Amino acid sequence: MKKVILTTIAGLGLTLGTAIVVPGVASAAAYNGACGSGYGVVNDRDIGGGTVYLTYNSSTRKNCVVTVRNNPGAALPMNAWLKRSNESTWKQDPGSYTTYAGPVYRSAAGTCVDWGGAIRSSSVTAWRTNCG
Repeated sequence: MKKVILTTIAGLGLTLGTAIVVPGVASAAAYNGACGSGYGVVNDRDIGGGTVYLTYNSSTRKNCVVTVRNNPGAALPMNAWLKRSNESTWKQDPGSYTTYAGPVYRSAAGTCVDWGGAIRSSSVTAWRTNCG
């Protein structure tokens, strides 16, 4: 994993960069493209052991959620969920997964979405976000 340290020298507007390589540090989860072509990350939430990503495709006008583990391995209980904020029923993908849960898709043009995910007993839900 690389860390970049930036230092600004006051009054000169100069920025110096130094790359530091830290061996043996596990990398954080990264969006893995599971929603497919044309989807880009618009929001995310950290969760114990990984990250939940909300993505959007402007061509199809659909949202997509995936929960991605930091360290893939033996299957664990995981889930990804998504709904329009004005609805009561969640679309979700519960199960035991080695790498990620989802993708879960939902059209939500003109409204907000609620979304989240879980890894084992850690969960997170974002309410009334990404309205439009």
